[in-house]
Amino acid sequence: MLLLILTGLAWMMQIMSMMKFLINYGVKFSSFVYLTSLMIPFIVSIIVPFVTFIATIFIYNKMISENEITVMAASGLSPWQLGKPAIKLALIITILHFILSVWIVPSSQTMFYNTQWNLRYGLAHLKLQESAFTKMANGLVVYVDSVSGQDLSQVMLSDMRDTNNQMLIFAERGKLVSTIHGLSIVTDNGSLQMYGKNGFSTGTFDSFDMDLNLSDNDTDSSFRVRRIPTWNLLNALMNQDDLRKHKKTLVELCTRFINPFMNLILAIVCVLILLKSSLLRRRASFAPVMAVLSMAGIMAIYMSVSNMVTSITDFLLVALGVFVLLIVLIGLLIKK
Repeated sequence: MLLLILTGLAWMMQIMSMMKFLINYGVKFSSFVYLTSLMIPFIVSIIVPFVTFIATIFIYNKMISENEITVMAASGLSPWQLGKPAIKLALIITILHFILSVWIVPSSQTMFYNTQWNLRYGLAHLKLQESAFTKMANGLVVYVDSVSGQDLSQVMLSDMRDTNNQMLIFAERGKLVSTIHGLSIVTDNGSLQMYGKNGFSTGTFDSFDMDLNLSDNDTDSSFRVRRIPTWNLLNALMNQDDLRKHKKTLVELCTRFINPFMNLILAIVCVLILLKSSLLRRRASFAPVMAVLSMAGIMAIYMSVSNMVTSITDFLLVALGVFVLLIVLIGLLIKK
């Protein structure tokens, strides 16, 4: 229930942050909802460790306040036996989180970025207003007298994005064409004016094909590790010379392979603090606060360390540290 509520809230925030697709690109509402829903697996992968911790602390603190833990401990149950339900649940969630991070999130992120790119730059959703100047990008403005499907008449295109190669096109007719790289505009019977390092030049043409270059979909800046399949990411790790990409790849591998174990760690930390405080007859009112502070400290340290990973050795050290912490926590819980 908690997972559904928090995921829904995060999804609504995502919807609010992406309202520009409805406003600027004339996207259908159903397409917009589909686009934002593709972020749900990624949202779940982020919040599920915290949800596991909150659910654990809620249930065990309730049992402590109603003296159920005290009764069960008096009947001979050890802290390990009392903590088993939370650990079993956390183990199941860890496995599901692992599947989510390794397979589902990369697939959904691939679909998200492809859909986003198509909605933003694709031919199907491009809206050119008749007898109006349409700003397609910073420095790129198109004017058309009339639009019939993808056929344009009386076209004016101003491309001032490159200060060394500014271009102004006037044409009787034009046609928008979708390619794998984005949109191109093919114009007929027109004139071309160019200004750059070599000065000003002008000419006429019968047909001129111009790639609008509306996005950097295939450039280095589009290197988004979240959408790369795990196996491809592992292969890329061994063949990357770019240090920045190498670091981003290692950080993403930490997210996919190590993050799921935080469900177990946070659940055990919560159970350990609450049960030990209760069974030692300390004031249990401080136990939830101690558990929350411990959770915050562990997550802050882990997130800081995982974001500083720069080599495979660092990645293995982080994984070893998480494994050792998990063993220590289990040992403390088993110890009477």
